[in-house]
Amino acid sequence: MEAFWISLAVIFVAELGDKSQLMAMTFATRFKPWPVIAGITIATAVVHLLSVAVGGLVGDALPKTAISVVAGVAFLGFALWTLRGDELTEEEAGKAGRTTRNALIAVTVAFFLSELGDKTMLATITLATQHGWFGTWIGSTVGMVAADALAILVGRLMGKHLPEKVIRYGAAAAFAVFGIVLLVEAIL
Repeated sequence: MEAFWISLAVIFVAELGDKSQLMAMTFATRFKPWPVIAGITIATAVVHLLSVAVGGLVGDALPKTAISVVAGVAFLGFALWTLRGDELTEEEAGKAGRTTRNALIAVTVAFFLSELGDKTMLATITLATQHGWFGTWIGSTVGMVAADALAILVGRLMGKHLPEKVIRYGAAAAFAVFGIVLLVEAIL
């Protein structure tokens, strides 16, 4: 359960202000929310299953102290990445706005491709090096879907009046705290 809750919290925070949240809002303006959420869930479950497999292999192969140091540095890097911000490219926004195919298929494919190499995928790999794969997989999937569902709901209610800077700074601070805690644990 610890892996579930930690992964849920970390990935929820990581997803705040991420480009896939922007994609979720864009798709939700074109399609009903449930097919969008279902597509996000399918894509996220597959990407995060691959991520925990990689993280599990790395976690088994390296000493725990080395993993803690690398994970701490990675989370500090995620904090900087989050501060930099994330935006949809013109091409990504165009695809989300133009698609006329089945909503479930369109969202699933778009999210799967956009999550490959994204910070939430890398964060899931990092979490899986230290926690059980199943709890990390389920927790990271639930955390991402919850953050994107929240974005869809808030986006539909508030339009474009979201406090992006506050969200970005808060998420970056959370990543920095996780990174510092991991580094302190490795040193002690």
